[in-house]
Amino acid sequence: MSREHHYSTTVTWTGDLGEGTAGYRAYSRDHEVSAGDKPPLPGSSDPAFRGDAARWSPEDLLVASLAQCHMLWFLHLCAVNGIVVTAYTDEATGVMEETADGAGRFTSVTLHPAVTLADPALADKAAELHEQAHRLCFIANSVNFDVHVDG
Repeated sequence: MSREHHYSTTVTWTGDLGEGTAGYRAYSRDHEVSAGDKPPLPGSSDPAFRGDAARWSPEDLLVASLAQCHMLWFLHLCAVNGIVVTAYTDEATGVMEETADGAGRFTSVTLHPAVTLADPALADKAAELHEQAHRLCFIANSVNFDVHVDG
């Protein structure tokens, strides 16, 4: 049986510097991403596209969502399989290729989960659960580029 889940976000541009989009350099790429009562995320474009490096770019958020989804599945699978995780970090990386006409696409994302287990003897079983988490991840199943798990 399949079920649908619906999500709604609001993106609000906050970058009018007084001239609107009168010119390419006349406006800021700043915006806010919000959803319901959650705190807003400050967004911008990547600095390569005149964005603010202190704010989240769509590219950052895409890589982060892949890492989050994998982590949440992995933690769930560990919990139901009796493996106690005591720490988890992931320094995920993504590669986006820009084409001559200014378009582009992600070509890959690599997750680098570093996991601490209460019982290191269960490392092989945990590695198997990484494979299963990758297969189950909603976000990884939704993108049209390779997602690798290096860990």
